[in-house]
Amino acid sequence: MKVIICGAGQVGWQIARHLANESNDVTVVDSNPDLVRRATETLDVQGIAGFASYPDVLDRAGARDADMIIAATYSDEVNMVTCQVAHSVFAINRKIARLRSQSYLTAIYSDLYRRDHMPIDVVISPEREVAKAAMKRLSAPAAFDTETFLDDKAQLLGLTVDEDCPIVNTPLRQLTDLFSTLRSIVVGIRREGTLFAPESGDQLFPGDDCYVFTHVDDVDRTMEIFGKTTRKQERVVIVGGGNVGLAVASALETGKTRIRAKVIERNRACAELAAEALEKTIVLNGDGLDSALLAEAGIARADAMLTVTDDDKTNMLAAVRAKAEGCPMTIALVNDPTLVPLMGPLGIDAYINPRATTVSSILRHVRHGRVREVYSIGDAEAEVIEAEVLSTSPIAGQMLRDIDFPEGALVGGVMKGGEVVRPVGSLRVEAGDVITIFAMAGDVPEVERLLQVSIDFF
Repeated sequence: MKVIICGAGQVGWQIARHLANESNDVTVVDSNPDLVRRATETLDVQGIAGFASYPDVLDRAGARDADMIIAATYSDEVNMVTCQVAHSVFAINRKIARLRSQSYLTAIYSDLYRRDHMPIDVVISPEREVAKAAMKRLSAPAAFDTETFLDDKAQLLGLTVDEDCPIVNTPLRQLTDLFSTLRSIVVGIRREGTLFAPESGDQLFPGDDCYVFTHVDDVDRTMEIFGKTTRKQERVVIVGGGNVGLAVASALETGKTRIRAKVIERNRACAELAAEALEKTIVLNGDGLDSALLAEAGIARADAMLTVTDDDKTNMLAAVRAKAEGCPMTIALVNDPTLVPLMGPLGIDAYINPRATTVSSILRHVRHGRVREVYSIGDAEAEVIEAEVLSTSPIAGQMLRDIDFPEGALVGGVMKGGEVVRPVGSLRVEAGDVITIFAMAGDVPEVERLLQVSIDFF
């Protein structure tokens, strides 16, 4: 597949890395020659320096025979014009654009993106994706990472193994014997910075970060087995009243369970806009690092604090200050992946990486066909892929134990007829089933071959 990626920032670079590793023909376009050089030196991609919306630049990038264009520059307008040029001049079939401004995303203006108006097939909003991720983090406060799969009937939980965890030093195969009715499976373990797919004889040790795939009805029991307490969230303090903070506060206001939220925003104009948009949420104008203001927001009585300003260090320091003031749960928005290892020593419970959420949402559309969901883990180290099994797939009609999965891949769950079942060796996979697989990055192409869902196939 031939793909043009416009924008060589973190999101564009990560997407290029994913697609280049899967032997796609990738060309990266950016107006900054240094970013283009970084991409071509570190990845197996071609690079073009120039403005992505210029027809001659796209022509040099190979737009005449490209299958897809992904516009992920920093400018919404450049991304929109790029898709228009790709459609009108080069007839590129699939066009994905990243748009940040909420005005472009309002539902009543959705007609704008029709093929005969502004031909964009998929619009990705980083702020909305991050707000969704924040809501998921709040729903599972003891987990450092979480995502839902299989029509929201299964959940991936990232859990840190503590010293007092009841199942420390227990081989994973024994967990199956001990908890025979538990629909949970450990699909990934990060130990001393290295992520791997475990075997049945592997044990969990204190300090491990593990990824557990579980049925939603078994989430509380899984947490209990891992020694985590599930706390009910009733009061949340949000630092940052921009697009992300506003989206989270709005979602909390309209959610099924009543959660009282308070927003702290430093910029007065931004705080006033948030106060006008929110009905039940108190908005405070001031610095989220100010102890007196945090006390006024009731941080000591809050169940969780979410820091979502546009500055990573402010988010981390505000989370540390909240912990010191007695808040039991802190979640920080962090763009820079090199800061993530500091989370544990600083006592920050969970983090949200907006680039990872944006990359995951773009990959979901890149791998169209029968792939329904893709979730990128860590620094693009692994993926969780959810896909419908085709009748032509090599795994259709086979028992799980007989399928030759690559070493770095594990089945997390299978949905048959709308019901999620535990992936035991004797389970037969049929056409029409939906399967979820954890795969290390290097094993993703082989998993796609087994599922027969590569774009070439369609």
